[in-house]
Amino acid sequence: MLEQIRQWLHNRRGGPVGSHDTDNLPNPKTPGEQLLSDARLIVLDLETTGLNAAKDEVIAIGAVAIRGGTIPLEDQFDLILRRPELDIRETVLIHGIGPEALTQGHETEDALLHLLEWMNGDPILAYHSAFDQRFLEKTLKAQLGYTQSHTWMDVADILPTFFPDARTGGKGLDHWADYFGLEVSARHHAAADALATAELTLIALNKAKKEGVKTLLNLSEKIKYYRRLQNMHRF
Repeated sequence: MLEQIRQWLHNRRGGPVGSHDTDNLPNPKTPGEQLLSDARLIVLDLETTGLNAAKDEVIAIGAVAIRGGTIPLEDQFDLILRRPELDIRETVLIHGIGPEALTQGHETEDALLHLLEWMNGDPILAYHSAFDQRFLEKTLKAQLGYTQSHTWMDVADILPTFFPDARTGGKGLDHWADYFGLEVSARHHAAADALATAELTLIALNKAKKEGVKTLLNLSEKIKYYRRLQNMHRF
């Protein structure tokens, strides 16, 4: 299956990823009584030219879907954007995406439309999601004029919500991966980071199920409660 995915991506590198109905893009879904066991969740990670959303840009998007307590390998997204004008000298050693890759990547507008269609309006999860949300929303607005707000959930909040006593030695993705004995194949590669985040999310969702959290709304409320507790403890 992985080889089929690699071939699928290779065949589309530098070219269009399909036709798009720009007038009928999927509408974002609001967390409600959808069962977690049935809901499709998008776990997303971006690679960017830097950390400042005001001046830096998205260069790669990796995402996987969670559905029914599994991560279907055929349901994922992994594209480098065609942005040869960008200066990536300061970050190329981090993400490994060089000028040639940016020259051969996918046309940005086409890739973003494909992403929106693939996400299908489903809730988006990311580790430290505020970072990815700022960059993705900025890019969608600048490239497509798209301003609809998706539902975002932060896996950096979900994990301690259900494992409050975990001694991870830190709050990073690597700390949680080490704590649960997960092996991350390639850090600072969008698709690999998204997969690692999805695996951690499944661990948390399994714990949530045991604690009686059954719906997306239950999960959203549980995260908000955790954040309120964290804010109270700061004072």
